[in-house]
Amino acid sequence: MQTQTDKPATQAGTITIGGDLTVNRLAYGAMRITGEGIWGPPRDHDEAIRVLKRCLDLGINFIDTADSYGPYVSEELIAEALHPYADGLVIATKGGLLRTGPNQWPVDGSRKHLEEALHGSLKRLKVDCIDLYQLHRFDDKVPAEEFLGFLHEAQQQGKIKHIGLSEVGIEQIEQAQDYFEVVSVQNMYNFGQQKWNDVLKYCEANDMVFIPWYPLSAGNLEADKAIHRVVERHPGSTEYQIALAWLLAASPVMLPIAGTSSVKHLDENVQAATIRLTDEDFQDMPLPA
Repeated sequence: MQTQTDKPATQAGTITIGGDLTVNRLAYGAMRITGEGIWGPPRDHDEAIRVLKRCLDLGINFIDTADSYGPYVSEELIAEALHPYADGLVIATKGGLLRTGPNQWPVDGSRKHLEEALHGSLKRLKVDCIDLYQLHRFDDKVPAEEFLGFLHEAQQQGKIKHIGLSEVGIEQIEQAQDYFEVVSVQNMYNFGQQKWNDVLKYCEANDMVFIPWYPLSAGNLEADKAIHRVVERHPGSTEYQIALAWLLAASPVMLPIAGTSSVKHLDENVQAATIRLTDEDFQDMPLPA
């Protein structure tokens, strides 16, 4: 029988999405189980399957993916590894981006594309309803009522349980809420890049989950130095672990998604849930104001 120590993700505590989906607060982002440039199949298919199965062993019960990862590869691997899904496992996916080549992500919020994307995700994930479906981006080439209206209709039809948004500001969240309840926001956020603090506070005030992606502050030298100082005070820790531990401490609505294509790194990353930062650490890495 596994204990809480065997399932370190449980030590991050829990969070509830949309009032009825309670998950452990350290999750997995499945973008990296694809090929280089998030294009094509992974270099090591069997390792990708092991990573996904290992998530459950570690207590991770929220997995974030998208039809654009591969494209399609990430969703297909999730179904191959984990279907039929364990009770309580939440698979969140996204739609609204095209893939024209490695590292290329054109936005397409047209009704036609979103309909194809949603139906494709349902088929690949082998489900009748997606627990959390997230709009990848607002498309400024398409009237907002077209993509927001489609998501509302799909939810009414029972194809989507809850709806979230990605890379949005408060004005866009409020615009979307005229069509449906927004339960989550997935924006780029880390210690060294906190431009979405206003959205984070909005999520706290409105009972929305905030899903940060890109947890390390690459390119912010001062932030990197601060993280390194904290690492030195926690022997055996990694910069990635400290970055994730800071995100967990930054807000009770935070749901970090630690992504990797390696079981070894997954095991390391999830240990972030066991790290308790100190007052001295927070002097180097202040929490959001």
